[in-house]
Amino acid sequence: MDLRALKQFLHLSQSLHYGKTSEAMHVSPSTLSRSIARLEDEIGATLFERDNRTVVLTQAGRLFREFAESTLAHWQELRHKLQNDPGELRGQVRLYCSVTASYSFMLEVLTEFRKRFPNIEVILETGDAAQAVQKVMDDETDVAVAPRPDHLPNPLMFASIVETSLDFIAPVIDCPVRSLMQETPIPWGQIPFVVSEYGLARKRLDQWFRAHSIKPNIYAQVAGNEAIVSMVGLGFGIGVVPGLVIENSPMKDKIERIQTDTVLQPFDVGVCVLNRRLQDPLVSAFWQTAVDITGD
Repeated sequence: MDLRALKQFLHLSQSLHYGKTSEAMHVSPSTLSRSIARLEDEIGATLFERDNRTVVLTQAGRLFREFAESTLAHWQELRHKLQNDPGELRGQVRLYCSVTASYSFMLEVLTEFRKRFPNIEVILETGDAAQAVQKVMDDETDVAVAPRPDHLPNPLMFASIVETSLDFIAPVIDCPVRSLMQETPIPWGQIPFVVSEYGLARKRLDQWFRAHSIKPNIYAQVAGNEAIVSMVGLGFGIGVVPGLVIENSPMKDKIERIQTDTVLQPFDVGVCVLNRRLQDPLVSAFWQTAVDITGD
């Protein structure tokens, strides 16, 4: 049985979306469909029920997922048992994190991992931290750096690295936004906000709006904390970002923190991974290095 087909099947069983899986696995949708069809022919059962809108895993598909996970895990274990020295582990580990994380607190983890396992390549993808947990859940990455969700999904393992405040920020330049911020009381409903499209920071900010009975004036919804800092620094509005982002931003002299009557709940930032992926010696090696460094 083709191991690539098993990997494609596992990803599809998580995403339940042919387009997302074909993009993540670097194959065309038609190639993915043929690969799944061949698997179904081999086992003599339908793995997915599909219509124009939905993809659903069948009972046979759920059973086959257990087999596929076990087979790939055993294959990886066999490959690495045949190697004499753990330091000789070879292959790739996919890591997803924000730009800020990549050059701040993750630098020590990546440096130590490189020393311990020089033959494991880290494929680093940077992006919005709000997407990190879902990237792991959809098996689009092996390990991700993310703020700990309020409710941690059962399949997920999480190791804390750092706690950071969640701060309101405003521009320091002379602009209409700054003039509004200097009024007493502050007319929060008139002030333009630059906010995250989704994610934990947006959730906390929406809770703050509701608690203060504010109907927000949303100027822009953007992906990534770095984009919020940039737009605020240019005077487009105020925003909410982790303190860690502010401290590492090249725009930090263009913004200032704002004190409010209610402090937003801070972020617990760490690394997360699907529990079953720790059966892969490469992923396990990266996870253990991160845990050793952070002392979680």
